[in-house]
Amino acid sequence: MSQDKQEREFKELGILLERAWSRATSADPHNWSRKNPAWGQCAVTACIVQDQFGGTLLRVNVFVPEVSEPISHYFNQLPDGSVIDLTRKQFPDGALFSPPQERTRQYVLDPKFTTRKRYMLLKRRLRKCLNGK
Repeated sequence: MSQDKQEREFKELGILLERAWSRATSADPHNWSRKNPAWGQCAVTACIVQDQFGGTLLRVNVFVPEVSEPISHYFNQLPDGSVIDLTRKQFPDGALFSPPQERTRQYVLDPKFTTRKRYMLLKRRLRKCLNGK
């Protein structure tokens, strides 16, 4: 796949995901808002990107000045080695990121957390967006 085509596909997927994201698909529904729709969507979005393009799930800790505890954040490394992060914009400029660590899909979608349920919901909502509903 050409670089231009891949970039177009990521942009289109990002637009569709933004329409599909909701409070119910966020890991932090209490702080989610339409002003920052990417908030809490990283793990489920990274799994969707992996569905479409393959690659590896990466996890970092994000340090934001206004927040005392680090925030867990997921994104993707594609098979060609490039990195795609469709939810980076949830964090303010000046956020600091720890070195990335690989995580398995099984780890990210562990049933003891809400991620699997939110992922399935996002997948359904994305399908509706793709079908124009």
